[in-house]
Amino acid sequence: MAKRTFICGLDAAITVMGGKWKGLILFSLGEGTRRFGELRRAVPGISERMLILQLREMEASGLVHREVFHQVPPKVEYSLTEFGASLNAAMGPLGAWGEENMARIEAIP
Repeated sequence: MAKRTFICGLDAAITVMGGKWKGLILFSLGEGTRRFGELRRAVPGISERMLILQLREMEASGLVHREVFHQVPPKVEYSLTEFGASLNAAMGPLGAWGEENMARIEAIP
């Protein structure tokens, strides 16, 4: 991520969260460590390529830890860092708001 100055805290948070998929990946990893295939199944609609890109960005920003196990077959696991877990906790109230208002949001033309 390029160095930049933010207008407010929400601006900074949205920069790290950016996009449709990162919140869903964070939510999934909040349930525990997952392998790539488990993440792909946990985030319906995401392509393999997009999941790879999002995980790389999240790793670069310090939200996700990637651990490679050198074995046959190779194994890679993803988990939240402390930084990622703190963002996931902050997203909780927003998710609760979405749950409460989902019907209304779905009805918006």
